[in-house]
Amino acid sequence: MKINVPNALTFFRVVLIPCFVGIYYLPHTLINQSLMNWIGAGIFLFAAITDWLDGFFARYLNQASKFGAFFDPVADKLMVVAALLVLLELDRVNAIISLVIIGRELSISSLREWMATIGKPGGMAVMFIGKLKTTIQMIAILMLLYYDNLWFINLKWIGNILINIAALLTVISMVYYIRVAWPTLRKSIKIR
Repeated sequence: MKINVPNALTFFRVVLIPCFVGIYYLPHTLINQSLMNWIGAGIFLFAAITDWLDGFFARYLNQASKFGAFFDPVADKLMVVAALLVLLELDRVNAIISLVIIGRELSISSLREWMATIGKPGGMAVMFIGKLKTTIQMIAILMLLYYDNLWFINLKWIGNILINIAALLTVISMVYYIRVAWPTLRKSIKIR
């Protein structure tokens, strides 16, 4: 594996995860909840920006690699799972919503990996519905991490609405990806 700009950004995103989670476990005598929310949301936003940047640099610098194609989505999912677990611990997101989102991520990642091992990786390419789900999910998580008003905008309320929309899109996108993979699945396990 060659360390290039996109891979370095992906590694950096993974390193941010314990920093992000650790902020929420600092004693309240050291840092108040409002500052904790601000720093946690800032780290999450920075990680989301590095996700966009690593893809940009992979294309712009022509540094796309098989390792990056594998590791980038893993880093993304680790960050989302960490954020959802923190939000669950803080009682800012429903356990069922978290389970739906995390379960879909694990299921579809496993399905993509399986499709790649049987020589059909393109059959599970990311589609618009998946990108829309990810965008709404990231914005919702960011708002729920910040969990305060921004000027007159109630981010807590908007974040709750968006995370529910993201969960709905999660289910829709999962059904879509399973439908795409179904012919291959059916042949592999010989379902009639």
